[in-house]
Amino acid sequence: MRSLHDGRRPGPAVRGDRRGVTRGLALDLGSSRTRVWVPGHGVMADTDVCEDAGTESGHGRPVRRGRIVDPESCGRLLGRIADTALGADRTGTVIVLSHPVLAGARHRAEAEELIAALGPTTVIALDSARAAAACAGPRAGGPLLVVDIGAELTEATVLVDGQVRDARQAETGLGDLDPAQPPTDVVRTVLDMIMEMWKQDRHGAVLGALRKGPLLAGGGAARPDITNRIAVRLGVPIRLADDPATAVVRGAGMVLSSVLRQAGEAPALTGRTG
Repeated sequence: MRSLHDGRRPGPAVRGDRRGVTRGLALDLGSSRTRVWVPGHGVMADTDVCEDAGTESGHGRPVRRGRIVDPESCGRLLGRIADTALGADRTGTVIVLSHPVLAGARHRAEAEELIAALGPTTVIALDSARAAAACAGPRAGGPLLVVDIGAELTEATVLVDGQVRDARQAETGLGDLDPAQPPTDVVRTVLDMIMEMWKQDRHGAVLGALRKGPLLAGGGAARPDITNRIAVRLGVPIRLADDPATAVVRGAGMVLSSVLRQAGEAPALTGRTG
């Protein structure tokens, strides 16, 4: 289990110059599915990454446990997405890429390099917890606990004033569950991560977030057998993101829309930047 204790992270990482950009897409590159959000269309693609034939590693999946394991296959997948959503000419575009909160530097660098090769003017990297929080919409101030239960990765993150205060990650998810058995392992994993953060919290952020109720996202948040168990064990109400499986990419899409609006108010540049 990976952790980030009381470490503040900077805002979304930006590569390139976003003045004058007019088009773009938001991307959630997951272990089992790749989701794409395009302005004016919403979630345009929800693709099983196994459909990318020819992958030799990861049993046809270019991303496993939050890490890119087959860059070549991943690049082909991203190229097809960009061709469909943006067309051949990607001049004046921006891509918002969501990534796990505790994604390693290598994964982030590889993902940004693959996307930059597509030719966007700007690449903005945004962690999944802040993307899910953006999708859930505004709420009363103070700390927020985001639990993202995916196919191969589960993360619990405490946000304070929109910044990551603490986070935990476990390489377990829905794909590890036995369909014939209760989802005990995933529920226990979520509870263990929250309890670890609570024990190490010196500022009361975790307790404050729990009192308001955690926000659940990812495919696991669509399963009552998981969410009900978490609510009962924690003894607090929980908040489910709308269409939780796409909450991250839709939140990234909201960030993209904001960037495009701001860029539309700036003078367009002549020629290619980035």
